[in-house]
Amino acid sequence: MNPIPARAQYAPAWRLARHRLCLSPRCLVMGVLNVTPDSFSDGGAWYDPQAAIARGRALAAEGADILDVGGESTRPGAAEVPVEEELRRVLPVVKSLAAEGFLVSIDTRKAAVAGAALAAGAAIINDVSGGNFDPQMLPLAARTRAGLVLMHMRGTPTTMRRHAVYTDVVSEVKAELCTSAARAEAAGVAREAIVLDPGIGFAKTAEQNWTLLAHLHELCKLDYPILLGTSRKSFLASLSDPPSSSAARGATTGEMHARDLPTAATLVAGRLAGAAIFRVHHAALARAVLAVADRLREAQSP
Repeated sequence: MNPIPARAQYAPAWRLARHRLCLSPRCLVMGVLNVTPDSFSDGGAWYDPQAAIARGRALAAEGADILDVGGESTRPGAAEVPVEEELRRVLPVVKSLAAEGFLVSIDTRKAAVAGAALAAGAAIINDVSGGNFDPQMLPLAARTRAGLVLMHMRGTPTTMRRHAVYTDVVSEVKAELCTSAARAEAAGVAREAIVLDPGIGFAKTAEQNWTLLAHLHELCKLDYPILLGTSRKSFLASLSDPPSSSAARGATTGEMHARDLPTAATLVAGRLAGAAIFRVHHAALARAVLAVADRLREAQSP
């Protein structure tokens, strides 16, 4: 049984300490800003702080509502980055973009990194571990009243592939997300501050990712907004990568960009299912296709 019962509709806003983000009728776009040398899609491209800051401005100009700054790759098999190094990567970028008035989220599993980023001006914590990696993360989110994204993942980026074993992936992901949300609320995080992410690509096989997408409407019945992150992920490779591409060597930059079109299709599907926030690399494309999906949702309303 789910710890928190599903409801027909959540309140159409995301409450942060200093912001209230409306989630209806227009959805939100979260732009990916990886300040890393090894992220799966664009590792190294924005590793220099000034390049990352310029990229953040560009994402906002393309239509991103939120800039999601991360200093640790969470691709399958990625090693953990020390706190000091993660801070060195993200803090100059967070501080600069927040000072310019952009809404910034910090993509981290570590409370020390999240706390420093919030002090530097970030407003949202995006925790891929769902609050499970660092026991100080949920109390930090409660104390600061930051927005909190809780993603579904089993294990860590290093071990998650071996945990992609489910009897019913939809019901199990749903139940585990509800458990994460219940833990956050028990720690003092306001329900209106919580967003849930099914964790496409994290401890899931390609087929399980497609199943979750096909049944995303079930997760959208929960009493929390849903964030969807499908952008350029490997389960889309069979639809876009050339037959000669090799998973062993990793996708080329061109192959990654070719995944933007299938990504766009998943965004429309996700929006029609009820997801409210979309984490993407190509903000302009996302904004364009999601505008269509928003209009379709309006037309479906009685």
